Amino acid sequence: MSEQPATPAPTSTSPRLRVAPSPTGDPHVGTAYMSLFNLAFARQQDGKFVLRIEDTDRTRFREDSEQQVFDTLHWLGLDWDEGPDIGGPYAPYRQSERLDTYRPYVERLLAEGKAYHCWCTPERLAQMREIQQKTKQPTGYDRLCYGKTREERAELPGFSETPVVRMLIPDDVELTFEDLIRGRVSAPRPDDQVILKADGFPTYHLAVVVDDHEMGITHVVRGEEWISSTPKHILLYQWFGLEPPKWAHMPLLRNTDKSKISKRKNPAARLTWFREQGYLPEALVNFLALLAYPPAQGAEGEDVEVFTFDEFSKDFDWRKVNPVGPIFDLKKFEWLNGVYVRKLSVDELASRLLPYLEAEGVLSGNSSLGELARLRKVTELIQTRMALLTEAAPLVRPFFVGDDEFEYAEDALGQLKEDAPAVLDAAISALGDVSDERSGVLGSESAWQAAAIEAALRSAIVEGMGIKPKFAFGPLRTAVSGARVSPPLFESMEILGKTATLNRLQRLRDHLG
Repeated sequence: MSEQPATPAPTSTSPRLRVAPSPTGDPHVGTAYMSLFNLAFARQQDGKFVLRIEDTDRTRFREDSEQQVFDTLHWLGLDWDEGPDIGGPYAPYRQSERLDTYRPYVERLLAEGKAYHCWCTPERLAQMREIQQKTKQPTGYDRLCYGKTREERAELPGFSETPVVRMLIPDDVELTFEDLIRGRVSAPRPDDQVILKADGFPTYHLAVVVDDHEMGITHVVRGEEWISSTPKHILLYQWFGLEPPKWAHMPLLRNTDKSKISKRKNPAARLTWFREQGYLPEALVNFLALLAYPPAQGAEGEDVEVFTFDEFSKDFDWRKVNPVGPIFDLKKFEWLNGVYVRKLSVDELASRLLPYLEAEGVLSGNSSLGELARLRKVTELIQTRMALLTEAAPLVRPFFVGDDEFEYAEDALGQLKEDAPAVLDAAISALGDVSDERSGVLGSESAWQAAAIEAALRSAIVEGMGIKPKFAFGPLRTAVSGARVSPPLFESMEILGKTATLNRLQRLRDHLG
């Protein structure tokens, strides 16, 4: 008598949803995409969101990948209620720790004649598939092992000592099912799927059904590539006498050429890439939602493309999900990220810039209060001039280096005209007359401020030399920052102070001869 599977999981009146990534490398952006839609519905319905690690593929398993999943999803604010790191009523939440759970289910199917042992070697299966493709036969296992004992099968070619276990798909298997997004869906006929591998680990198809049942999962939300597998999963639920969950198959994220986005071909498929590039997590959540869901309508009927997770979750409806594979448009995402950058307070933005500036060596890991105060002032200048946090380093660097330590960019020097030395001479003379001393009255400010600096320079160069404003300040920008494009010039000079500004103007003047 075979051991029977565990009793059905207790039913719950509130939804239970899960995301179940495999730790096989950097987390895929699809993990965040699926987590977002699962979590939005779970929060709206006062349900639970579960994180399960599906680590049965031991050939591709990577030790550090699980922690990357935790880190990136937490970074995005897509937090779970149960999981390997925090536990829960249905622990353990790693499939590799649940191997004893799956064996009774396999034994039951074998005992009932709904599954069978297969001793075919990988080489024999590859040869079989090659013949099927060449002769244009339906692909799938040819059931060479079905109905045979080990001894009978051993007499035939392509025999492996350690068998796998396959489902025996009946001729009348149901191929249609209801999908929350797509309505009635038809899937192709499945072949006799392997459900237990030679190493004793279950395949995805068995483990996902057993785990979703035993963890009380009510809604399975996953990519459309799993539509073809759903009849196999429904069949397993029926064989075990279990109530299947509701299904929602999300459209796949696609590259601009409409191919499936993959980590091999597109760096943006790596979830860690977005953090490395300086995208904001709240912007990525907003962008992922827009990819497969229509924006809300404003009071005047306009699309509202900028929204929070809570706003998205509040009005979420599976029927509104667009089943057509969305194009992952990084240009639009960069625009959206810029919107979020500009929405941050100056203090918050400066705080978020800090690790990127430290990584680039602009600031040390132990910045002084004076440096942090200067960073805040610079952040205010550059907030509207960047879309990604990584764009800050070249804009900020000139404010944290010695006056003679930065190099001049080639394009900055190349755009200087013959009158550049005269412009620099005029600027040095004019700014020398702008005081940087306080009056001595408590709370008074120095006259060295952007407005006074601008007035002095306009008087000396625009009016005094007759140079149009469009061309008047190029040499000064190059002198102060070393670049052709920089933060606002007069405000930059104010932050640098009079001494540093004059030193830099003189340095370029000497450089030009």
